[in-house]
Amino acid sequence: MKLLQQLCSIPTAPFAEQYVVKFVEAFVTKRPALKLSRDRFGNLLIELKSRSKMPRWIFAAHMDHPGFVATKMIDDKTLEAAFRGWVAIEYVQGARVRFFDDDRQIAGVVIEASADEYDRLTVPSRVRIRVKSPVKTGSPGMFDQGEGRIKGKRFFSRVCDDLAGAAAALTMLDQLHRKLPEAPIAVLLTRAEEEGFIGAIAASLHPELLRKNDRIIAIECSARQTYAPQGEGAIIRVGDKTSIFNSQLTYFLTEQAEALGKKDKAFKHQRALMPGGTCEATVYDVYGFTAASICVALGNYHNMDREKKKIGPEYIDTNDWLSMVKLFVAIARNGHLFEPGHGALKARVEKRFQTLKQFLD
Repeated sequence: MKLLQQLCSIPTAPFAEQYVVKFVEAFVTKRPALKLSRDRFGNLLIELKSRSKMPRWIFAAHMDHPGFVATKMIDDKTLEAAFRGWVAIEYVQGARVRFFDDDRQIAGVVIEASADEYDRLTVPSRVRIRVKSPVKTGSPGMFDQGEGRIKGKRFFSRVCDDLAGAAAALTMLDQLHRKLPEAPIAVLLTRAEEEGFIGAIAASLHPELLRKNDRIIAIECSARQTYAPQGEGAIIRVGDKTSIFNSQLTYFLTEQAEALGKKDKAFKHQRALMPGGTCEATVYDVYGFTAASICVALGNYHNMDREKKKIGPEYIDTNDWLSMVKLFVAIARNGHLFEPGHGALKARVEKRFQTLKQFLD
């Protein structure tokens, strides 16, 4: 789980994902079988080099997390910053934060948070922070909830959503790059999802990285639900708060999960609608791509500890995350078997029909 701990310890915020980009660049450089591309908006595409002409499988995660972006120093100890992403304003007031200015880390406390009337009155847009020392404009800030660490069966960090998802995709590439699968595989890492899927929309509207025949799996850490708890495995997310995802692709993912479960008793999966928010699969679906989603259940969604009514670390179940990686690898290895048109499901229902159609007479 080294990549999980490393990536979830990197600072990020919407429109300030530069430290994640630097990590990804180093990751690709060490693996000759990988190719890194980027579009004009800063989205990244990591491809396993392949000569296959089959449609690609794109595993898509976002590089940001709700946080702060430094705008200007009011005086030597007071920083004004923009808040990006959705966190209820009452959680932000008085919260401890940490800014990342190159090699420097500057601690601070939010002393004022205000919202824009035309936007979302329940979410801060501008904050003032009492800091230990000046912070450079453009530096990302995060809730000061510590780097990635494992405690028992849980992984805690100031960010899981969605760097844990990105880490799972990179771990998949690490396992695949020595023996390439038959279908082409790539990982898309987008910007500013927490501000309304800005990077994903840009990638869809101006497809410099995507192709219309790509099969896209949006990766998420999604707020846990009573019917989709932590500890019960990776979740095949059939839909979100806004839309339902591609039925044919979702069925294929389910088939792969069921087959994997028969071979690997440690692997666990669930299948559920996760309505805690809207994810990038909805965007890709809107723009005509074949899209589905896989996630893990997330605790303290967007750092909001609702039981204690204060900011806390996000957390996921380690076995859920490991199951998600296993499922990614299985899908990548067997992606060449996917056939649009619900052929497998048609065969299943028609076999049943042939067995019992005599009784219709």
